[in-house]
Amino acid sequence: MDLGECTKIHDLALRADYEIASKERDLFFELDAMDHLESFIAECDRRTELAKKRLAETQEEISAEVSAKAEKVHELNEEIGKLLAKAEQLGAEGNVDESQKILMEVEKVRAKKKEAEEEYRNSMPASSFQQQKLRVCEVCSAYLGLHDNDRRLADHFGGKLHLGFIQIREKLDQLRKTVAEKQEKRNQDRLRRREEREREERLRSGSRTRDRRRSRSRDRRRRRSRSTSRERRKFSRSRSRDRHRRHRSRSRSHSRGHRRASRDRSAKYK
Repeated sequence: MDLGECTKIHDLALRADYEIASKERDLFFELDAMDHLESFIAECDRRTELAKKRLAETQEEISAEVSAKAEKVHELNEEIGKLLAKAEQLGAEGNVDESQKILMEVEKVRAKKKEAEEEYRNSMPASSFQQQKLRVCEVCSAYLGLHDNDRRLADHFGGKLHLGFIQIREKLDQLRKTVAEKQEKRNQDRLRRREEREREERLRSGSRTRDRRRSRSRDRRRRRSRSTSRERRKFSRSRSRDRHRRHRSRSRSHSRGHRRASRDRSAKYK
């Protein structure tokens, strides 16, 4: 797919800086990358569904049994193509022994494919069998033929388009897991901070309640103290008045006695 030149800056030094910085704090560039890759996959899946619909409209209708046999041939074709692509990759890397083992597996799958094709051929008229039955690749939305040869299958499954979409899908799955884990961690951090704030608020509220209780207790003590002081002052004033009355009473009694004695002395002399 020719998507043109990428507008992003691809710099290994910047990537290294990002990887170091992302260890200290979450920058959430994974969200941007996930959205970017999801747009590719969504467009590919849309093309796949359109291609399937088009094939269903144009290709000759077959029974469910024949369709299942044709599907089996397609699956074996896909397995052969993947094995051949893997064998070529191993051979290019110099791993000849592993490549030979893969080719031996290919021969076994070819034998299974031959049997599946015979079953499929026997279940259909000759004219219909010769018609090319197509299938849409679920990975990259390309068309695959039921009668494609091994070279065509290897070119498809080892091609850049198919391998590129495999890489995109694998990376997208990885990003989704990473984003989900980070969002879960972020939610847990938010919940923990909220619980800490609530705990601090309860502590402050409890402290304010204790302060109010202390203040009320001090007020009650002050009121009791003032009440006691007033009672004492009242009692003191009452005692003072009593003493004053008694003193005045004694003074009056003394004065009356003195005047009576004076009158008595005056009467005696007369």
